[in-house]
Amino acid sequence: MPMSPNGVIWGALLGGCRLHKNTKLAEEAMRHISELDPLNDGYYVVLSNAYAEVGKWEEVTKIRKLMKKRGVKKTPGCSSITIDGTVHEFVAGDESHPECNEIFEMWDKLLVKMKEKGYVPNTSVVLLDVEDKEKEKFLFRHSEKLALVYGLMNTKPGMPIRIMKNLRVCEDCHAAFKIISAVEKREIVVRDRNRFHCFKNGECTCKDYW
Repeated sequence: MPMSPNGVIWGALLGGCRLHKNTKLAEEAMRHISELDPLNDGYYVVLSNAYAEVGKWEEVTKIRKLMKKRGVKKTPGCSSITIDGTVHEFVAGDESHPECNEIFEMWDKLLVKMKEKGYVPNTSVVLLDVEDKEKEKFLFRHSEKLALVYGLMNTKPGMPIRIMKNLRVCEDCHAAFKIISAVEKREIVVRDRNRFHCFKNGECTCKDYW
């Protein structure tokens, strides 16, 4: 490069390392990020994901301790959807919405259709060393999934669904949204921390790299 890489460049490399499961290079990228952008919680989460995906749970624990030591707090996942002019907000694991029981029931029905189309929950994105069934419970309560199901419940068939999320969409939600767009024949637009994702007919405009 004709110039010194900044935190964004090292962050892009870190994301690529997670995608290709190269934890050694990810550690090198994080070493530079720690100097350039030490309080950005997103990079710590990406490195934790990289470790979790290869089963390095001790390293995941070390990242948590490092975040605590540096005073870096993970931003809670939050997604919102606007229905008839009213904004409905969901956080990960949210059970406070007045229609939460209906949302969970519809998700269970939707999950049956998704699995028939080949959906397999990607539990590696859950950074907890617990049983897969417990991981799935956390996975299925991600804020963007709750917002999407609420949108399906409260909009007419065929209408586009638009969701805003404050963090990067996780790999499992991304895969799930692709399948749901085909199963429900809906266009789903998600604006996450990095970019717009437009899901339609089982594909996303990001081509699975974001």
